Amino acid sequence: MTGKRPYYGWLILAVGFLTIVGGYVCRNTFSVFYPAIVDEFAWTRGNTALIFSLNVLVYGLFAPVAGGLADRYKPRFVLATGAILMGIGMAGCSLAHSRWQFYILYGIIAAIGLSIAGWAPVATLVANWFIRRRALAFGILGAGFGLSLTFAYGAQYVITAFGWRNAYVAVGLFVALLVAPLCIVFIRREPADKGLFPDGLSENDAAAAETTRLAARAAGTWHQRSWTLREAMRTRQYWLMFLIFVFSMGIIEQVAVSHQVYFYLDAGYGAMSAATYYGVFGICFAIGNLLGAFSDTIGRERFFIPACLACTGFVSLYFFMPVEGATWFPAIIAAGFGLTFGSIPCVLNATLADLFHGGHYGRISGTMIVGFAVGGTVSPWLAGYLHDVTGTYTSTYVLLVAGLLATATLMWFVAPRKVNPLRA
Repeated sequence: MTGKRPYYGWLILAVGFLTIVGGYVCRNTFSVFYPAIVDEFAWTRGNTALIFSLNVLVYGLFAPVAGGLADRYKPRFVLATGAILMGIGMAGCSLAHSRWQFYILYGIIAAIGLSIAGWAPVATLVANWFIRRRALAFGILGAGFGLSLTFAYGAQYVITAFGWRNAYVAVGLFVALLVAPLCIVFIRREPADKGLFPDGLSENDAAAAETTRLAARAAGTWHQRSWTLREAMRTRQYWLMFLIFVFSMGIIEQVAVSHQVYFYLDAGYGAMSAATYYGVFGICFAIGNLLGAFSDTIGRERFFIPACLACTGFVSLYFFMPVEGATWFPAIIAAGFGLTFGSIPCVLNATLADLFHGGHYGRISGTMIVGFAVGGTVSPWLAGYLHDVTGTYTSTYVLLVAGLLATATLMWFVAPRKVNPLRA
């Protein structure tokens, strides 16, 4: 707080939150558009999932560029441009009649827009405004991703009532009209632009915090530098984090986003019920992000690893999901999966910011999204292909369990506590 005025960083975080909600509605509603498109054109699940895979690939490959744009140019215009591109791509899907049109509109145009107004630029912005409460800030931001999942229910309602083409128009207009104006009016790059200090500290508090940080730096060499991308890539921690993004954000999250509605449909539940369970997953995912703020107190891996193991337990319940009936069982899976997995991304991103802070964080964060794209490009198609071949999602459930165990193991070897990162 400065005087009696609320800290402007909270407004930045609120706009960032809404930007994440609006942007990821574009991707996270695919799970309900997916069955409608398969039914409309009689395409296989594997071939149709390639539309989503291309979106993830382009998003990931463009992320380092998007992060660099956030480092170099005024973020309010960068984010607004991305939102407009997303809106054009999504609304344009209403005119598509063949896969190549979906590839261009959803797979390329909407993906580039999401990358420009997506996680890397917004996280870079938030990291400038919050240091001590970084996991809390990332948790609130990540809750926006979870909230975007709940829009699947609304999208399914529009699809059922008015058709999937009109639903695409609604989503596209929602994103462009919500995000672009807010970013242009309110977003500023860093506290100094408003004559403030990070976390709402006063000048005296900021000086004391800087003294604490300098003392922490004296304890080791890790934080005596402002990390560049090249320097980060020379460390073991960078590549371990890259692999974590491949498994957690790439494989696990994207399979959950693209196929989870089908998990419930194949078990005999109706379309609205399946969308409801997916929405439950999203709500609990948002809550899980807020729980990740406890890592500010107990340590990153001490929170992260148990969360991965608990998530493994809930995902394993998919093997036993009953056909039809027992509506409480898929609700428990969706809630537990969302709550435990939702706590993982904010801790992961806070760890990355702890390890590789500095003026090049946007580029470093962007390259991590390339790791997300490596896993996220293949996994939706692979899950669809395995279903086409076997007729079930059993192999996909095995893939999810293996990915969670790999994620927990990798974080153990990252061991952020051993490099004594600056604690927020």
